[in-house]
Amino acid sequence: MRTPALLVACLMAATLPAAPQKVEMAGYLLVPTERVPETYDAGFSIYAAAWPLLNQYPGHRFQTGLFGTWMHPQYPKDAKPKDLYNDIEGGLGWWRDTHFPTTTPKFIMGGVGVNFYDIANGPGYGRGTWEDPRGLYGVAQLTPWLLFPLDGLNLKQGVNGELFGYGYLPMPFAQPKTKTEGKDVPTGDNCWTLFLNSSNFKGPVCFFTPNFWSRAALRNPAVAGQMLDSRGSDPNKHFQMETQYVPAAQATDDKGATYARVAPTSFPVGADGTTVVLHRLTSYDRRAMYDGVKAWFDGGPVASGAVNPAGAFIQNFKNNGGSTWSIYKQGTKREAKPGLAWKSFATPHSPDPMTYGYKWNDEVVSRTTPGLVTLPQYYRFGTGGKNGQWTPVKPAEVPAATGLAQMSFEPPVEKPQLPRETQPGEKTTWKIPGPKAGPFKAFLGDGSVVTYYWYRFADQPAILNADLTSAEREALQVKVEKLHRSWTKDRDYLAPPTVGKLAALDPAQVLTPPKGLEIGYVPIATRQELAVPAKK
Repeated sequence: MRTPALLVACLMAATLPAAPQKVEMAGYLLVPTERVPETYDAGFSIYAAAWPLLNQYPGHRFQTGLFGTWMHPQYPKDAKPKDLYNDIEGGLGWWRDTHFPTTTPKFIMGGVGVNFYDIANGPGYGRGTWEDPRGLYGVAQLTPWLLFPLDGLNLKQGVNGELFGYGYLPMPFAQPKTKTEGKDVPTGDNCWTLFLNSSNFKGPVCFFTPNFWSRAALRNPAVAGQMLDSRGSDPNKHFQMETQYVPAAQATDDKGATYARVAPTSFPVGADGTTVVLHRLTSYDRRAMYDGVKAWFDGGPVASGAVNPAGAFIQNFKNNGGSTWSIYKQGTKREAKPGLAWKSFATPHSPDPMTYGYKWNDEVVSRTTPGLVTLPQYYRFGTGGKNGQWTPVKPAEVPAATGLAQMSFEPPVEKPQLPRETQPGEKTTWKIPGPKAGPFKAFLGDGSVVTYYWYRFADQPAILNADLTSAEREALQVKVEKLHRSWTKDRDYLAPPTVGKLAALDPAQVLTPPKGLEIGYVPIATRQELAVPAKK
């Protein structure tokens, strides 16, 4: 008697490996550093390598930072408030809310108000809606020479391992206030200012208004005085690379062994074949910048803007480091994620105490693309660690029946990218008192076009929404005009790197002010959209 066809099919299916499942790779790469004296509480700067982590953009689930840090307020020992998170993070990377992504990273500021209720990523870019802004007005534009797009600062397309210098130092723009938005809640005077050092722009860019932080105390007066408007920075920060999603797939062969494949993931390498990811981590006290600028604003000699080395502490790296990268199914609990055998192919490397990176195991990684090393794509799950471990294997060691060799990780088909735009209407702070010149257009390498206008500094929407009186805004205007007259975009403010080359910003963002608006005016983006609209 012949076996029914259906039974044959079932028997065959029972012996065939399952089709690959979509999974993901995520985790942290950990950077060990020596401690910094607690007195260096006036910000930091770093040089971080910028490069295309993946060889193609994998869609808007992709979110990862490159190497960076989290700057929290400093509190007395054993007196850190409970259930209170606020910091400056951001940095280089890709985010799920990026509208115009490419394989080149962007830069955002990443100011986080109390427990993520408010987030400010740049001028006009943050959390909330224009009806309920929770950070959209949190950053004021300072420089007249650099446009900050609504989707984040663009690096020049094609950057590959160059160092991007940035940091935050307090500037003496504001005065402390006993009331916030009419309530008996204090606001501090810290104006944490973003400084950049790139090959085509150097200097201060913009700053978080103190009101961005203190407005949280209107909801909860207990947090007054506990945030970055009032407190110095904790110099002993974590330096890591946070990866939240890299596409991957896993499959089990007919013998029950489980394999995985990860989308091609690369790191930059120099002429010696090693990688530099971080350089010159520096913490500051107020001698570095604040004291000299305040004396200048108070009638003293012009401050050069260059960091005073007497107020700078360079943090050295330790000779180790680790990884929490893992491959797992979405929804897996943190405590159940298996480890990735990172050190089987990457060895921490510090060519000097100020520089951190990796050496690579050439038996496991590949170097087919100039200037890049590609990490292992294939892994086998086995014993090791608390929850097992993914160990790299060569492609030939992966059974063909798993189907992993056919995975291509093509980007998903997504809806057209919508414009970013600021508040519409004629009776808003975008129109009253309004700009002095515009509109102008900047065509960026990410395929978008930015519409922007020139505003008098004190009349930009972020300042008009910063809980300042007219007199306070005019006092700020005087200080900013002093900066515009004396601090140019082509000289050093942060100490330059001693290794590598500086990354470039997208040159379309580097501006020359219109005639007559050179002093006291700033460019403000109001709309960003695809230069060539996507087909629906």
